[in-house]
Amino acid sequence: MIQIKNTLISDDILTECFVCDIQKCKGECCIAGDSGAPVDENEKSIMEKILPEVLPYMTEKGRSTAEKLGAWVVDSYDQTSVTPLVDGKECAYLVKNEQGISLCAIEQAYNDGKIKFRKPISCALYPIRLSPLMSFTALNYHRWDVCKDACALGEKLKVPVYKFLKEPLTTRFGRNWYAELEITAREYLKQRKQK
Repeated sequence: MIQIKNTLISDDILTECFVCDIQKCKGECCIAGDSGAPVDENEKSIMEKILPEVLPYMTEKGRSTAEKLGAWVVDSYDQTSVTPLVDGKECAYLVKNEQGISLCAIEQAYNDGKIKFRKPISCALYPIRLSPLMSFTALNYHRWDVCKDACALGEKLKVPVYKFLKEPLTTRFGRNWYAELEITAREYLKQRKQK
């Protein structure tokens, strides 16, 4: 793990390559899995507030799920806040385009200028997962077989996880933090090559 300010970063984030290949996976990460996307404490009230603006973008099943369960729910497994799922399967905010690619209803409303919140940061940061660790926030690289095409494309293009996620990492942790991450990554990778 590498420490930058109050964060602990898994070195996989610097060494592993990843670029979403949405044309191949079709956004499977919004469908597969046992629970919804994690929702930060500060995002819960935002999601409740924007729900009326997002509902028109959602599927009928997604709308009825959110109207019944709420903008977010507490996961029964680990008691964390997550997006609701339709019948325990896909995210309630999932919509598909003409090519069958999964999109986010929240992000569609954002793109249309209806709301100022893009989507939960956990979605934007994937495959990085955040977790509290004492007084730190740990950043871990989450491996999932549905993302094998993203790993292959990342390897082909030689784009490490932290570079692929520059925008959401900067949004979450700030420009200075990301600049320090870049410097740290260069030094870490240089030392690794020398071994």
